[in-house]
Amino acid sequence: MTGLVVCVAVLAVASAFGLMQRRRSGRMKVRQGEAALGAAQLGEALGDRATLVQFSSAFCAPCRATRRVLGEVAEMVPGVAHVEIDAEERLDLVRELGVLKTPTVLVLDAAGHIVRRASGQPRKADVIAALGEAV
Repeated sequence: MTGLVVCVAVLAVASAFGLMQRRRSGRMKVRQGEAALGAAQLGEALGDRATLVQFSSAFCAPCRATRRVLGEVAEMVPGVAHVEIDAEERLDLVRELGVLKTPTVLVLDAAGHIVRRASGQPRKADVIAALGEAV
C-alpha cells in the first residue's frame, strides 16, 4: 500500500512539473544586457528593421512549425529577416547564447541587440508583439 501511495505522489508531482514546463514553453521573455549579434556571427545579413533568429535541430518537429510561423511573420512585416541556425553546426554560438533547447527564437532589433527570447515554439501573435518592441 505504501508503494502505491509513493507512486501516485511521484506521478502527481511529475504531472504538475510537466504542465508548468508546457505553460512556460514558447513564451517571449525580455532580454537585456546581451551583446549584439552581427551578420558575421549569424552567417546572414540582419534585417533592416529587425531579425528573427531561430536555433533548430534536424529532428525537431516544433522547429518545422516555428520555421513556418517566423517565415510568415518575416514576409508580413517589411524589413524583417528570418535567419535559421542549425544548433548542431554552430555549437560555439549555442554555448555563447546559452541555448538549451530547440527551437529557441531570438528577436533582434536593427542593431542586432536581443530584445526578446523564447525557448520552445512561440505563438505567431507573441512574435508579432515582440517585433513591435524591436522596430
